[in-house]
Amino acid sequence: MLTIGAKLPAFDLWAVVSVDPVKAFIRITNESDAGKWRIIFFWPKDFTFICPTEIAAFGKINGDFAGRDAVVYGVSTDSEYVHLAWRQNHSDLVDLPFPMLSDIKRELSAAFGILHPEEGVALRATFIADPEGIIRFVSVNDLNVGRNPQETLRVLDALQTGALCPCNWQKGDDVLKAA
Repeated sequence: MLTIGAKLPAFDLWAVVSVDPVKAFIRITNESDAGKWRIIFFWPKDFTFICPTEIAAFGKINGDFAGRDAVVYGVSTDSEYVHLAWRQNHSDLVDLPFPMLSDIKRELSAAFGILHPEEGVALRATFIADPEGIIRFVSVNDLNVGRNPQETLRVLDALQTGALCPCNWQKGDDVLKAA
């Protein structure tokens, strides 16, 4: 699995950005949004139970990420057409403000090293990459445990300070001073 200090792998994937079939599909690459912080989170499958709760939660705080010069990309091994159908049929995903990337060939999931060995789908993995494309945070959950997007935002805030942030640090709290 890729970890802290690794460079984001190269990728070029179809993404769904709308429920309108005419405007829904765009390409997203590792060069898209260069110079911004990137939050890349993976989920196992569309049309499931835990996944939409996480995706919708990321969507609700997308503006907070954008306000920190960060973009969010959601990724699964489903096709862009499955993503579109899911968005069109799930009320929590209709107005999703970030792209849903299709890793149908599983190349990006494999490059990140987060494919479940038996199921062949992506684990619930979250990566934060800095503006240079260097991974600064990694979190991976098993298939049956949802993640906390607020924690991802908290970690982004801490990373952006460039300082020493203690346990449970929150934006606006004092950072540690080295003696």
